[in-house]
Amino acid sequence: MTSQFLSGKTAIAGIGATEFSKESGRSEMQLAVEAVMGALNDAGIDPSEVDGMSSYTMDNNPEIEIHRLIGGKELKFFSRAHYGGGAACAPVVHGAMAIASGLCDVVVVYRAMNERSGYRFGSGGGGGGGNPDDFESANFGWYFPYGLMTPASWVAMCAQRYMYEHGATTEDFGHISVACRDFAATNPNAWFYQQPITMEDHQSSRWVAEPLRLLDCCQESDGACALVMVSAERAKTLNKPPAMVRAGSQGAADDAQMMTVYYRKDITRLPEMGVVANTMYEMSGLGPDDIQTAILYDHFTPFVLPQLEEFGFCKKGEAKHFVREGQHARGGRLPINTHGGQLGEAYIHGMNGILEGVRQIRGESVNQVANVENVLVSAGTGVPTSGLILGQG
Repeated sequence: MTSQFLSGKTAIAGIGATEFSKESGRSEMQLAVEAVMGALNDAGIDPSEVDGMSSYTMDNNPEIEIHRLIGGKELKFFSRAHYGGGAACAPVVHGAMAIASGLCDVVVVYRAMNERSGYRFGSGGGGGGGNPDDFESANFGWYFPYGLMTPASWVAMCAQRYMYEHGATTEDFGHISVACRDFAATNPNAWFYQQPITMEDHQSSRWVAEPLRLLDCCQESDGACALVMVSAERAKTLNKPPAMVRAGSQGAADDAQMMTVYYRKDITRLPEMGVVANTMYEMSGLGPDDIQTAILYDHFTPFVLPQLEEFGFCKKGEAKHFVREGQHARGGRLPINTHGGQLGEAYIHGMNGILEGVRQIRGESVNQVANVENVLVSAGTGVPTSGLILGQG
């Protein structure tokens, strides 16, 4: 049984980000410090008060070094969640547990990366260095010989089956891309600001790994994002309206692997996201009809469709109708990725999506949805994952 203990006990009180670019011109550590200081200034909290820090793997910035550089004093809690982008929301869950339990008072969550100028996740590869005991990397040995060497190719397998099973088309993927770029076009912080695309643009973009085209794939970006968490009571006394953590969860499901779950009975679903959805709805007492806008992890457009289904916004196999009707777009029933997403704003491994969720709760988004009470945020798909529901204070 899921405990409701955490719901409403903590809040995100400050957010900060650097610019998003293709070459930051500075170290990832400097980016991290800039974003963290921005979040602390936004909240009105002195860096010396930070006594907890949390991030997720594939980050190169040690917690203790960031804490030292910002002028921290005592660090009582630090954690890193595994599985890359699938862990994007997990540090907020960890921070909520640490504060609610009394372990610490002020938790900073951060992500900083030169993912375009320094290293590129999209290039694929295992990264295990040939260690036979590294099971995660050894697992790719089942797929690399057949040309499945990049994230796009791994997702393409599931996307092809989804199309076959549910009658979706590449134009349905295009609806996701076009809507995200429309939101990015009106977001001055987005890399693709003032650069909307049409369905024709999407359909004429080159193949990357069929059925994925170039405009189905997220960006590679340099930049950093950070947020500050405190108790719900303290958050109400600070500079900005709090974004209450109504629910948060991590999830893995049957035969979980790292984006290569081809031996499941049904590879058109994202059951780990279903675990997250069920846990969060139970924890918060909310349901799909209580969510006004969502930030759905969009590293590749095909995986947005089953996310809509796992979270109950439409039935299995019916997400194609949802996007064809424009329910996910500007003016739709559930606008998603109002910052432009990772397709349009930047790829900061999902952390920039959490910041947009906070802005929607505050009423500060450049593409503000009317009457927002609750925002759902998801993390990476195709891997063990995580999610959040943020709400009004």
